[in-house]
Amino acid sequence: MKYPQSAEAFDRLLVIMDELREKCPWDKKQTMDTLRHLTIEETYELSDAILEGDLNEIKKEIGDVFLHLVFYSKIGSEQSAFDVTDVLNGICEKLISRHPHIYGDVIAETEEEVKSNWEALKLKEGNKSVLSGVPSSLPALVKSMRIQEKARGAGFDWEEKEQVWAKVEEELGEFKAEFVGKVLDEKQKKKAEGELGDLIFSLVNFARFIDINPETALERTNRKFIQRFQHLEKRANEMGKNLSDMTLAEMDVYWEEAKREDV
Repeated sequence: MKYPQSAEAFDRLLVIMDELREKCPWDKKQTMDTLRHLTIEETYELSDAILEGDLNEIKKEIGDVFLHLVFYSKIGSEQSAFDVTDVLNGICEKLISRHPHIYGDVIAETEEEVKSNWEALKLKEGNKSVLSGVPSSLPALVKSMRIQEKARGAGFDWEEKEQVWAKVEEELGEFKAEFVGKVLDEKQKKKAEGELGDLIFSLVNFARFIDINPETALERTNRKFIQRFQHLEKRANEMGKNLSDMTLAEMDVYWEEAKREDV
């Protein structure tokens, strides 16, 4: 591993950050609060690049995220709270303590054993619950996946994927029998919302068992729908029509066309 080259590049970034913080009007004004929403945006841009499989774009987005982390560390040092050295040493110490099978005498030969040890160590470090490490502001679909993964790390999980699929079918059957084809009042809608949540949660559970990330799966479907819908809009425009003036049957022709062309 070429530590000197990477250390030199990292030091260059730190020097540039110092200069920008001192001389640039925009950089001088920033606080952790003002950077927060920008960091979220940069993280999503990195996520987009990963989904696109664009390695050059991934490299650039990682750089943007690096910049934000260095920026927070710079602000922390100005407030005499922490600096980038504290941040890096902190994560190094955490990784060492959380991997006793590498840096200690604990034996963990499988991924599941590693995860179980990780959660047990977090509890020893003061976490009141295995689930307390799941950020409350995570999107619901991502949060459900993380909740289930952490519960599994503590040994609370189904044994076979067939059991999970049976639960999916059970939840789907209950939802269909109770709500599909019926006019719902407000009380029933509230109940239906809860039952739909149970169904989605069980589908996330099954996806986890067959090693599919439901967030990624849904996002790929979102993108596929957008591309096909935009193809539909394009074809309608070529005919001088608005979508609102077309029948569903007419629109379906171009939708199927988009599917055939793998749009």
